[in-house]
Order: sequence, then C-alpha cells, then structure tokens
Amino acid sequence: MLWVNVKRIIRSGFLNFGRNAFVSLSSVLVMVITLCTIGALIFVSAILNASLQEIRDKLDINVYFITTAPEADVITLQKTLESMPEVALVTYTSREQALEDFKKRHENDETTLQALEELGENPLGASLNVKAKNPAEYQGIADYLSNESTLSTDGTSIVDKVNYYQNKVAIDRLTSIIDSAERLGSVLTVVLIVISVLITFNTIRLAIFISREEISIMRLVGANSFYVRGPFVVVGTIYGVVAAIFTLLLFYPITFWLGGATENFFIGLNIFEYYTTNFGQIFIIILLSGMAIGALSSYLAVRKYLKV
Repeated sequence: MLWVNVKRIIRSGFLNFGRNAFVSLSSVLVMVITLCTIGALIFVSAILNASLQEIRDKLDINVYFITTAPEADVITLQKTLESMPEVALVTYTSREQALEDFKKRHENDETTLQALEELGENPLGASLNVKAKNPAEYQGIADYLSNESTLSTDGTSIVDKVNYYQNKVAIDRLTSIIDSAERLGSVLTVVLIVISVLITFNTIRLAIFISREEISIMRLVGANSFYVRGPFVVVGTIYGVVAAIFTLLLFYPITFWLGGATENFFIGLNIFEYYTTNFGQIFIIILLSGMAIGALSSYLAVRKYLKV
C-alpha cells in the first residue's frame, strides 16, 4: 500500500510540474543560475589550485653556507630538515656543482668568467634548497635555520645566508590569496543557495495557491498529510533534477569554448578536458545540489503554507 501511495505521489508531482509549466520554468531557470555558479566555483577552484600549485612549486628557501663549511655538517643539516614534518623536499648543491651552474648561467659573459679564473679558487659555498608542504610553514623553517642548530661542531655557524626574508612577501601573499579565495567561494555559494531556496520556496507557495481547490477536495475525501504534501516536494525535486541537466548541458559548449583560453592563461589547465575527465564527479555534485535545494525549499514551503 505504501509503495502504491509513493507511486501516486510521484505521478502527481510530475502532473503538477507539467500543469504549471510557466511557473516551473521560472524556478528551473533560477536554479540553473545557482547550479551554474556552483559549477563555476568547481572550475575556478580547479584553475586556482593548478595555478597555486605551480606557484607553490616555485616557492622555496635557499640556505647558503660559508665556503669553509664542512660537507659532513651540511649533510647532517639536510637530514635534519628532511625529518621535519613540514618539509616536503630538501635538495643539496655542492660547491663544485654551484660553480658549474654559475659558469653555465654566465657562459656568454666573458668578463665574469675571466674574473672567476683570476680568483684561482671556488668562491661559492654549498647550498640547500628547501620546499615546504605548505607556504605558511616557511616561517617556522626559517626560524629553525636561524637558531643554534645551524652551528657546526666547533660552535661556529656554517650558514652564510637564508633567503626566506627576500621571499617572505611572495609567500605571505600566496597564503593570503589561498585563504581569501576559499572564503569568498564559500560565502558566494551559500548566498546563491539561499537565494535559490527562497525563490523555489515562493514558487511552491504559488503552486499551493493554484492547487487550493484540488487540495480542499483531497482533504474532504480523507487524504492524509503525506499524500497531500508529497507531490509538492516531488515537484521541487524535479525542479532540481531538470535544472541540473540543463546546467550540465550548458557546461559542455561553454567549457569547450573556454578550454583553449584557460590552457594558455592558466598554466596549462584546459577546462574542457577537466570537465570531461571529471564529468562523473561534477555530475553527482550538480545533481545532488539541485535535488537538495529543490526538495528543501519545497519541504519548507509545504510545512509553512500547507496546513493539513
């Protein structure tokens, strides 16, 4: 009996959706805008993450050692840094490798190369390149490198310079961008969901008003509250499903058109390839979001305006 009632409620929901076509279309269009915004946030997040990851990969701390620093002490410091949980990678560059790299960078600068030859010795010290797992953790790494742990066995510091403070502005700015982007995306999504719920809420209220005579007859013949309210919740859910389908169809030509532009301007991320590759995940997010918004707004409307 329950299954029969559920089928009747679903059938009534589809009938109400088709009967109030203009009202249904207006609600669907509003929800399409909301779901497009949610989808756009997914794409913007993917672009932002790809761009920020590229920037993260370029951020680092370089630790330059004095020329007399014992290689064993440098290697010991490298191993200590690698054992720190906030450190992702430490790369060691010996004095000899630093000299070779310097010559390659200035291979067309005869004056610099001649000056280097006149010195008669290698003026460059070894160095460590340190990459953190999170940009916010560079400060702690720099503080560690500035304390007594960088002393050699004879009590003399082997560190000549740590370039964290030259990169500090870029690191702090990147951290701020990441935090601000996450907050802005969350706030924008919440605002648009609330607007969509309110509009769908009022649409269901209008549908209740239009069907007031039918509802009165159903009450007279003894229909229970579940049977009377159910079709309106089904209608709201249908709004969400239809809006999700329209949104996903719209994304195909839009992402196809923007794919080349995003690949050229956003560090190689083609938004169309991202859409097709992650279509299943995006489909589930958009569909569930549409159904949740439609069902929630309908449920709130029937509880407030449909007293059975």
